[in-house]
Amino acid sequence: MGSTKLIRYLNDRFRSTFQGGKVVLTIGIRALPQEEITEILSKVSNFNDFNSSNDPYFEHDCACLEYKGMKIIWKIDYYDKEYEYASEDPADITKTNRVLTVMLADEY
Repeated sequence: MGSTKLIRYLNDRFRSTFQGGKVVLTIGIRALPQEEITEILSKVSNFNDFNSSNDPYFEHDCACLEYKGMKIIWKIDYYDKEYEYASEDPADITKTNRVLTVMLADEY
């Protein structure tokens, strides 16, 4: 499997299960009622509308979605195993921790 395909697979697996990294919710998301947070996270984990405009590198690492008139952005970043620096190889799970950030678009 090429590195782009492997990164995409790892991102999809993490995003769909929220296991294998950290999930960060911004202040704007955390201020919402818990049932709305749960619905947004479900939309993120089930997101599958990738195309060339929202996924130019084919890694499934970022996208926008609409929820009750709000624009939500989610993004996956790659860190070293101590979460201090950028990962040198996002395709290598022995060197990489993933962080999924979910935010309101106006927080970006």
